[in-house]
Amino acid sequence: MLRFIISIFLAWLLYKLVFDLIIPGYRVTKQVRRQMSDMQDHMRQQYEQQNGGQKGSPPPPTPQPKNVDKGDYIDFEEIK
Repeated sequence: MLRFIISIFLAWLLYKLVFDLIIPGYRVTKQVRRQMSDMQDHMRQQYEQQNGGQKGSPPPPTPQPKNVDKGDYIDFEEIK
């Protein structure tokens, strides 16, 4: 009788694990992946519209920052 009760309890735990944890987790990851894919497609379309529909064209070069004069800055040296 005790073995039957334990097997029923283990079956119930397995059922709860599958239907309350594994299946919802699978659905959430599937939904997140789909949303990420949609967002990437949307960003790609915006990029292509801004560049006149040129696929594979590199982004415009960014200007390099000019050397800024640091004034009277002196490097710190630790004295032992």
